[in-house]
Amino acid sequence: MTDVTFPRIGVIGGGQLARMLAPAAEALGIRFSVFAETADAPATQVINEVTVGDYTDYPSLKAFAETVDVVTFDHEHVPPEHLEALVAAGHAVRPGPQALIFAQDKIRMRTKMDELGLPNPAWAEITSEADITAFADRVGYPFILKTPRGGYDGKGVRVIERLDEAVEWLSEVPQLLAEEKVDFTRELAVMVARSPMGQTAVWPVVETWQENGICKEAIAPAPDLSAEKARTITEAILTVAGTLDVTGVMAMEMFETADGFLINEFAMRPHNTGHWTQDGAVTSQFEQHLRAVLDLPLGSPAAREEVSVMVNILGADHEDLYQPYLHVMAHDPAVKVHLYGKSVRPGRKVGHVNAYGEDRAHVVARARHAADFIAGVDVDPHPQMPAPENLLADSDAGTEL
Repeated sequence: MTDVTFPRIGVIGGGQLARMLAPAAEALGIRFSVFAETADAPATQVINEVTVGDYTDYPSLKAFAETVDVVTFDHEHVPPEHLEALVAAGHAVRPGPQALIFAQDKIRMRTKMDELGLPNPAWAEITSEADITAFADRVGYPFILKTPRGGYDGKGVRVIERLDEAVEWLSEVPQLLAEEKVDFTRELAVMVARSPMGQTAVWPVVETWQENGICKEAIAPAPDLSAEKARTITEAILTVAGTLDVTGVMAMEMFETADGFLINEFAMRPHNTGHWTQDGAVTSQFEQHLRAVLDLPLGSPAAREEVSVMVNILGADHEDLYQPYLHVMAHDPAVKVHLYGKSVRPGRKVGHVNAYGEDRAHVVARARHAADFIAGVDVDPHPQMPAPENLLADSDAGTEL
């Protein structure tokens, strides 16, 4: 019998996304290691093969890359010049730096979307007070200012009401991105996977809701989204993935408007808006990302149920997640709880809950209650819409803890 060695994949970043890649790697028989910033990062708690180091230090990155067959990421913050150097040294980096730069640099992303004829909000590069004044004259106040690189979960984003607010921020950073404040009806997101061989798979478009700049929940598929708009959105993300030669999974966040939609941001990695796929899709975004970066045949992105809902568990005022977690598991055995092994602080993503079923209102209520009960925001152990009796594991499953 031939001895076949399965490939080893290395993930730069030891956060919760790397942590959630681990079970998918194990199921696929893939050897898996992470390059984490700290020894207690979320991924290090569940993965044995860990290198601790600074992702801005090229020699450390190169040493890590030499131990794996393919390098991928759980964030977009690795310096582009380091990734280009890894590729030049013969390492497989997926997604490649030529694609990842459009998720790292929002100004380059906006420029590319204009070149592709895809729907952008009005925007401008800001390097001077004159730029601010010209943009304000064009779109009016308020408008949005962003740092072109490094922002996430609402960080690096400000709503500008007056000229002096923008001038003050510009005095601290040399370059900003200005965008119109979009009058949107709701926020949407869609995810695609693409492999080096060019195979693609797109999950259903989801509706998302943000709380203080952080994605709080996603509903799949997006309620009342027309087939025509869903098709247009799918075509747009396929255009982006193909044109940029993306490898792996990519998320595209959008504003839905009365006339259509406007692209907000991209992420070229597993993404919060795709967490519902862990339990609600035939192939999760985590398994699909591994399949894609290793150029394996992609799995089906089809939804398993009529409705799937993901609700984030955002840290609140108490640190004990375990006791309410036990209650939720007993009260509604059909919900799936995913915790990240993070310490609790207000507003921090410490986990998420997935629920699924046929009745959208019921599924949403179950997921929201479970997430908020664990966080300590909802203290009612008997919500108005508990899990249906036929979902209980046995007659004692509803016992309160």
